[in-house]
Amino acid sequence: MTRSVAILLFDEVEVLDACGPFEVFSVANRVSRRDRPAADDPFQVSTFVTGERREAVARGGLVITASHTLDGLPAADIVVIPGGVTGAVETDLALLGWLRERRADTEVIAAVCTGAFVLAEAGLLAGRAATTHWEDLADLRRRFPDVEVQDGPRYLDGGDFATSAGVSAGIDLALHLVARFAGADLATATARQMDYPWTDGGRQSPH
Repeated sequence: MTRSVAILLFDEVEVLDACGPFEVFSVANRVSRRDRPAADDPFQVSTFVTGERREAVARGGLVITASHTLDGLPAADIVVIPGGVTGAVETDLALLGWLRERRADTEVIAAVCTGAFVLAEAGLLAGRAATTHWEDLADLRRRFPDVEVQDGPRYLDGGDFATSAGVSAGIDLALHLVARFAGADLATATARQMDYPWTDGGRQSPH
């Protein structure tokens, strides 16, 4: 089956936090078409913003145009919240409310790097294990004492929620999600196609 993936974009998003997972899921589709031409694409990938302006200016000045606004975004099986300068999105009530609503019908909501702060602000990580960029672990512990913050794993997969460490760790998490939803062979072939050294070495955490 084809699973829909929706990746949030916002001003000052970390480029690799958003584009790394986008690359993983889109390359997985290309590899699948090459190796299994009769099969449906495993993923349908889109990007979205929370306001009406579809352009987001990422860190470093890269301008990225989202395919959807939040209001027009179809239901997604996998939602990815990247990090970066997340102060504005942490207080975006429309986004936080949408995330709370989506938890019931989304297979996994994943955060990369400081995207974990957005999930925590939405109340989605209370009582759960989570990780983030090494520079921000102490801040995540201080601000959200009900979150079990872990230092060390590249990512944590708790089933319905997943988090990763900083920046490039989002690629590891995305490859893990490819393995989880479309098979380890495709994830391994995707990493090889990307010339990315990867083994599925994150951690599963209790649901």
